[in-house]
Amino acid sequence: MAERAARGQGAGESSGGATPQRRAKAAAKNGGSTKLPKKSSGSTKFAKKTIALVYDFDGTLSPRPMQEYAFLPQIGIDPAQFWAESNRVAKEHKADPLITYMHLLYKKAKEAGVRIDREDLVAQGRDVELFPGVMEWFDAIEDYTRIRAESHGIALRHYLISSGLTEIVEGTPIYHRFHNVFASEYWFDAYDMPYPKRVITDTGKTQYLFRINKGVEDLGETINEHMSEAERPIPFSNMIYFGDGDTDVPSMAVTRKNGGHAIAVHPPGKGRKKCVDLFHAGRIDFFAPADYRRGSDLFNRTCLLIDRILADIRVAEERWKVAKSAKA
Repeated sequence: MAERAARGQGAGESSGGATPQRRAKAAAKNGGSTKLPKKSSGSTKFAKKTIALVYDFDGTLSPRPMQEYAFLPQIGIDPAQFWAESNRVAKEHKADPLITYMHLLYKKAKEAGVRIDREDLVAQGRDVELFPGVMEWFDAIEDYTRIRAESHGIALRHYLISSGLTEIVEGTPIYHRFHNVFASEYWFDAYDMPYPKRVITDTGKTQYLFRINKGVEDLGETINEHMSEAERPIPFSNMIYFGDGDTDVPSMAVTRKNGGHAIAVHPPGKGRKKCVDLFHAGRIDFFAPADYRRGSDLFNRTCLLIDRILADIRVAEERWKVAKSAKA
């Protein structure tokens, strides 16, 4: 979706239970904050047992930009022409490509006499196509992690970081599977025409990786305060990032540079070259067709990385125990 706009610029814990409603309740208990409580240095349990699978959306979980399934057809706009115009306008005015496409979407809708509000966007999520196996992926990968985990307390979380629209994602059948969703969003009551409330660019995605890393998922809280590695609840080494192209390179690079892992996907039967280039550039651990079914190359390679993460967690936990005993 916004991937095309950006190109113009150059198992322990069930994720199904981590709905926005439950996160709100957790925030209420924390005084309105979703920030994870810090573990004291004198903790009696090893805390870094959460594994985070972090996904892009367009081209990664879904074959095409999400607006192409309902929004653009509803206002009678050809997708290729829309993205070409959006990129041209952004270049001519030296504007951010993502802000430009978000503005142009509603400008086109207004010109067509079609009013689309928040509820309409959420409803459009039902028309978004997903790659094979995505619906079953979450349960399958959680089952695998649960079976392979040899220590108690391993939690598996799914996160979405997308330049796409939060409202459309909310309407998809997989929205409730994510522990948290960080995506672009509109302000619907600011002006007559909706105004961008949050715009997530390709480089901006990396902020949310650090939010996951630090446990500061409330967007009202800053992540700029120093936090030692020992205090960060989800090490990068416990993360796997899934993406499909150029706009994911910054996130892949940050994840890998900090000890994490990355997998690139491409449409089954085509689009393999970009993934090969990313592999040769050292941006990713693996690449595979976007087939999320159990037994696929993508499933098997993800399981290999999960095995490695689980082994690293066991080693880190044992070293933690030794260090504790050495102080006794």
